[in-house]
Amino acid sequence: MTDHIKPEEIHSIAPGRVCLFGDHQDYLGLPVIACAINRYVKLRAVPNTRGVFRLFLKDLGEERTINLDVSSEDLAYRDYLLSSLKVLHRYGCRPDTGFDIDIRGDVPMNAGISSSSAVVVAWINFLASTFGIDEEITPELISRIAYEAEVTEHGEPGGKMDQYSIGVGNVVHIETGAHFSCNIIRKELHGLIVAESGVPKETIGTLSRLKQYALDAVEAVKKQYPGFRLEETTPGELGKYLGILPERLHPFFEAAVKNHDCTLKALELFRTEDPDLQSLGQLMNTHHNILRDLLHITVPRIDAMIEAALDAGALGAKIVGSGGGGCIVVIAPKEPQKVIRAIIKAGARNAYQVDVDRGARVENHMINTKP
Repeated sequence: MTDHIKPEEIHSIAPGRVCLFGDHQDYLGLPVIACAINRYVKLRAVPNTRGVFRLFLKDLGEERTINLDVSSEDLAYRDYLLSSLKVLHRYGCRPDTGFDIDIRGDVPMNAGISSSSAVVVAWINFLASTFGIDEEITPELISRIAYEAEVTEHGEPGGKMDQYSIGVGNVVHIETGAHFSCNIIRKELHGLIVAESGVPKETIGTLSRLKQYALDAVEAVKKQYPGFRLEETTPGELGKYLGILPERLHPFFEAAVKNHDCTLKALELFRTEDPDLQSLGQLMNTHHNILRDLLHITVPRIDAMIEAALDAGALGAKIVGSGGGGCIVVIAPKEPQKVIRAIIKAGARNAYQVDVDRGARVENHMINTKP
């Protein structure tokens, strides 16, 4: 009996991500340190004969059909699937075959772990790898296209951390300013825990508000000191600048300077031969306290989870993402299950250990079946 070959399946996988240092920094052109984690959005695509993309978004309970050529279609706000195709069209991508596409995953949604960016990266990686583009496909290019599709195309306030940490993977140091770069930090990072608060985060409004206040503060300082550069400012200089700012802008300027300082100190630790996790944890705690006390992006349940993790022996813990809810990330190399139990007892919906992931990838599968 002869085997039959089903049409080729294409699997595009994109991990979630956590920001370790630098929340609310990338939109200011300041560096961040983030890592991809082994929680995934998985896209499975099988060719069809309908000449369209039929998408089944299982986690959202949604289905939709998208034409192969959307270059002349109007773009609805935050329709990232359509904007991805529009951006890819400018890179020379011309889909000519329909696919049935199943998208699902275990990255918690609306929780600060970048589930939406993972969907975008997986979708773009599938399209570029399947239909080709005018440039060599690299993790950095896929990340750049995802940023353009998700942020630039919709005029959103976010930075580049999400797309690059997911696309490139590993632990990455991202310089987000005029001289952009994304470099893998080739160090082991063990003992990571992610805990979900169950409180939905608030992204667009929070990002827009905090970004605008921080930018207003920087512009006000530049009027008095034309040569001022935020990336060169240290906490010791805060007194000099806060005196010329209206009081309502003080916390946003102070948070930007202090968070930047935390990130630089963490980067110094990562550049040592054997980074000291206890020192990294202490910096993580300092970073969280700035986000809590100056930017006020935490909620009571998040604060309770952080306190419980530290009381149970964690070295460091902080909120992840834009804030208002979402998740925390914890460093707890010793007795992680004890820490997890304490976090759940404090009100977390879920908590689990995670490993650093290698980033987005595409896999092709030929499936043999007997008639």
